[in-house]
Amino acid sequence: MKKKIKALLLLGLVFLGGCGQTSAPSVSSAGTDSQSIDLFAMDTAMTLTAYGDHAGEALDAAKSEIERLDALFSISSESGDIYALNHNHTVALHEDTRALLSRALEVSASTGGIFDCTIEPVMQAWGFTTQQYRVPDPAELSALLAHVDYTQVQLDGSTAAIPDDVQVDLGGIAKGYTSDRMMQVFSENGVTSGIISLGGNVQALGLKPDGSRWRVAVQDPENSEENFAVIEIEDEAVITSGGYQRYFEEDGATYHHIIDPRTGYPADSGVISSTIISHDGTLADGLSTSLFIMGVDDALDYWRAHSDEFDAILMDENGTVYVTDGIADRCSLLEDRKMQVVH
Repeated sequence: MKKKIKALLLLGLVFLGGCGQTSAPSVSSAGTDSQSIDLFAMDTAMTLTAYGDHAGEALDAAKSEIERLDALFSISSESGDIYALNHNHTVALHEDTRALLSRALEVSASTGGIFDCTIEPVMQAWGFTTQQYRVPDPAELSALLAHVDYTQVQLDGSTAAIPDDVQVDLGGIAKGYTSDRMMQVFSENGVTSGIISLGGNVQALGLKPDGSRWRVAVQDPENSEENFAVIEIEDEAVITSGGYQRYFEEDGATYHHIIDPRTGYPADSGVISSTIISHDGTLADGLSTSLFIMGVDDALDYWRAHSDEFDAILMDENGTVYVTDGIADRCSLLEDRKMQVVH
């Protein structure tokens, strides 16, 4: 549903924007013992940075793992599990695909279907997966929405099954799962300090080598040249969704790519930026879009029910910034914004 962002790691500050940007980020080494690699996978630019004597080995292993997961999760890779599921309707999944699909269904159930891994046909109708943009007519959207229903996805052990009129796409959560795996790969290879940007999904391992927290700046959704907040993190993911970088215009109207599965249209909830901070990158990926679609009131109610799992920073269309209290002491606003700490 979303796919996120440009990130720049420079002098210890990571800049985090909204969904959809795939231009390659650049990385400036924060120390002589750091190593970084850039690659393109999962339809986005990625940068991985690791510190210490084992950084090179860890980065090689991470790159191989990203390429393996990309092939498994891609809807267009004929050797992948999701391609096989969409074409054969019943498949035995590899363990990582099974784990990711299970998490996607959990987030779908938890959000009451606001996150729905079967939204792909609607995304295609709008042209967001093909770049052939168009506004579908209401009858077409109504017919497509009849087949958007995550409860039609059955997972029994490692076997997944869907009806032949349902399509699965895990793109709205796959990079979060992958960033979690990168933290594991780093740790398994002796790295205790590192940070990655998978198309702007930022996740950090430990602290910076100097013992301070990583600092992540969030792009202003109203001005792509500015940032509106800085968050300090340790062993956490920071993932932002916004409709301001992936959109098209037609007949004077703007249509962004974050589709509300209840209507089939781009979400119009009053939220213009939704950032999730969590130790669980997979969860953060799924929820950043979900809270954008929910709107401020429902999003904050959802956070109150799950405050032990994540924190959030939301900006509404009036420029008010809502910061949940678990992250408030580590969040600084960079502009003249109204900040409300949510309890």
